[in-house]
Amino acid sequence: MNAEITFDDFMKVDIRIGTIISAEPFPEARKPAIKMRIDFGGEIGEKKSSAQITAHYTPEELVGRQVMAVVNFPPRQIGPVMSEVLTLGYEDESGAIVLAAVDKPVSNGARLM
Repeated sequence: MNAEITFDDFMKVDIRIGTIISAEPFPEARKPAIKMRIDFGGEIGEKKSSAQITAHYTPEELVGRQVMAVVNFPPRQIGPVMSEVLTLGYEDESGAIVLAAVDKPVSNGARLM
């Protein structure tokens, strides 16, 4: 477990929900990954992300799925792609990533509270 933080520290991390509008393989990545465009609604708009989620997901099944992402990290160059948000997930028993998501639909751009 990490050191305790304050609520104000937590609020600095802007975690939003968005809907994946496109997904495709990312063969140029060092580890198997998928490139995605995620719609975070009017205030934030569409953002690009790359995620190493190929063990559990195919690009086709991701389109239309809502995912959680940190939207206030600086963009990060991953191979030829500039990843604009950090899509969130958890490691399973084998170390593969399982996406963090909501169990009911919410508005794109809604903030985790």
